[in-house]
Amino acid sequence: MWLFYTPDIQDDMQLPEEEAGHCIRVLRMKEGDRIRLTDGKGCFYDAVISAVSGKRCMVHVENIEKQAPLWSGHLHIAVAPTKLMDRNEWFVEKAVEIGVDEITFLKTDHSERDVIKMERIEKIAVSAMKQSQKATLPVLNGMTSLRSFIEHGFDGDRFIAHCEPGSKLLLQDAGFQSRGD
Repeated sequence: MWLFYTPDIQDDMQLPEEEAGHCIRVLRMKEGDRIRLTDGKGCFYDAVISAVSGKRCMVHVENIEKQAPLWSGHLHIAVAPTKLMDRNEWFVEKAVEIGVDEITFLKTDHSERDVIKMERIEKIAVSAMKQSQKATLPVLNGMTSLRSFIEHGFDGDRFIAHCEPGSKLLLQDAGFQSRGD
């Protein structure tokens, strides 16, 4: 069954224009066909197409299913984007497929890229969510300075992966405060 992204399904019983176009023109679906929707907030909706008119596709929701979280906690990955956009897009795709909760792009002293086109990243994330049959779209944060990211409060464990040969970077050296101190 086809999965369509409908972030406002609770308020509006029609597919967004892009999803409706794919449903009607590409897949040639019609009134009475069954489809599956996700709001990107953790729910699947089993629905039937109730009306097709031009570029509009109205649906009737028959069942709502909450997808169980993949793990307890909140997995937030922050990454400094590489020069090649293909690599950044691939990273987002794979992070969404495994169920990451939040992604932040970092601007560091040695960043190869200053700008990330978030509209493109969001499309890739939605596509990966649908392809992997997930009901949750991660929170996507645009370019943020490393300092700003580190100074933002965190609950839980924090880890840093880095590629500096022969060195060991401690979290407190990066500006993190350890818990309980």
